[in-house]
Amino acid sequence: MTDGVIRVVLVDDQALMRAGFRALLDAEDGIEVVGEAADGEQGLALIRAQVPDIALIDVQMPVMTGIEATRHIAADPALSDVRVVILTNYGHDEYVFEALRAGASGFLLKDTEPADLLQAIEVVAGGEALLSPSVTRTLIGEFVSRPPDRATAPGLECLTRREREVTALAARGLTNEEIAAHMVISPFTAKTHISRAMTKLGARDRAQLVVFAYESGLVAPRGSDASAC
Repeated sequence: MTDGVIRVVLVDDQALMRAGFRALLDAEDGIEVVGEAADGEQGLALIRAQVPDIALIDVQMPVMTGIEATRHIAADPALSDVRVVILTNYGHDEYVFEALRAGASGFLLKDTEPADLLQAIEVVAGGEALLSPSVTRTLIGEFVSRPPDRATAPGLECLTRREREVTALAARGLTNEEIAAHMVISPFTAKTHISRAMTKLGARDRAQLVVFAYESGLVAPRGSDASAC
């Protein structure tokens, strides 16, 4: 952020949708929309030029999808501080999990309440994942029902027992405070374990850590007979 102002780029192929988001965000002190784009390719070029704090990206667009654009952003070291929030029309959109795998920090429904949108931008700009416990428990669990891809997931051996435990609890939707209560440790210690696990696994944020937990098989998806490690 520059001078405490959160810089935002809007990427959506619907001009009316962009206009609505822009009007809301520009009216808020501490948030500045620095550009708009109508497809993923234009959006990626704009993001590379502006390097915003937040990129609000539609999941389905012409030329380049939001997921593909997110992959490019996550793979570019020059954009390591850019946080992607995927915009979707449906809360149980199958694309949401793919977006998180690609490097998104979370997602928002396009019909979200204005106050929730503003709060979400502040949360993500602060370095947190936009994954509420309810979202983590339902959406992530539902869309990782495929067998875990242990061949591509980082090895669990790099994590300590405590780090594996907090990662598993985070993947089940527990907050730092809830993890601390469950493990009988302080919230600060819980946050430290989470941060260390993210560093070891190369996770951009908590959302990526949750994805890892399911991909590696550390946590079994909802409805699976497999048990967590």
